[in-house]
Amino acid sequence: MKLISWNVNGIRSIHKKGALVPFLEKMKPDIACFQETKAEEHQSEVDLPDYEEYWNSSKGRRGYAGTAIFTKNKPLSLIFGFPEEILGKYELKDGYGDPNEEGRLITAEFEDFFIANAYTPNAKPDLSRLTLRHTHWDPAFLAFLTHLEKRKPVVFCGDLNVAHTPEDLANPKANEGEHGFTREEREGMDRIVAAGFVDTFRLFAEGNGHYTWWSHFSNARARNVGWRIDYFFVSRELVSSVRSAKIHPDVFGSDHCPVSLEVSF
Repeated sequence: MKLISWNVNGIRSIHKKGALVPFLEKMKPDIACFQETKAEEHQSEVDLPDYEEYWNSSKGRRGYAGTAIFTKNKPLSLIFGFPEEILGKYELKDGYGDPNEEGRLITAEFEDFFIANAYTPNAKPDLSRLTLRHTHWDPAFLAFLTHLEKRKPVVFCGDLNVAHTPEDLANPKANEGEHGFTREEREGMDRIVAAGFVDTFRLFAEGNGHYTWWSHFSNARARNVGWRIDYFFVSRELVSSVRSAKIHPDVFGSDHCPVSLEVSF
């Protein structure tokens, strides 16, 4: 089974650029997960008859955030955002609003696994949303993943808005403490790993130079001065089934590039 994940930074925009459909036609994924769709389903002009589409769009702010799953096989069930038992334990609202209403998480259940597609809240350049992320969102997300894993293995992907280790960005020393590379954000990733989830890309590649997002400034993408903030993780029991995990930096249309995963079920 082939899966892809891509922060498209506006699905209408990337489609108008002619970047989305050709990539999907070339890759032929069984499941495609998108983040930052910035649209509702009826606003999308993407026509892919081979795929069922499931959208979790922002309810409070139009044209903001949002996630979607396109799949060739119909899921057994869907979960939009966090379930009530998670929301009841973790207070997610802050001065910016309620991230559970921003379309940041959509999960599909299939026969052999769950796939959770996430667009983690950005801590903001002034770190004004770091507390929400560190003490509310990240713990809620991990609790949700472990809740799912009690039923069947989990694959989760998306723009997690953090470079986990110094090898995951081009200039770690210069960015120490900046949003996306704070101790608190990295700690959230450490806890995910400690819970048994595995960063699939690191099964196949070591070292730096492997990035999924680049700033628009200073010709950063051409110079490959980037960050790896887009991931595919799997439950530990699925590691032996992972066949490949790749980054596709040659695919343009967004400030992020797609990542892919192949798993045998």
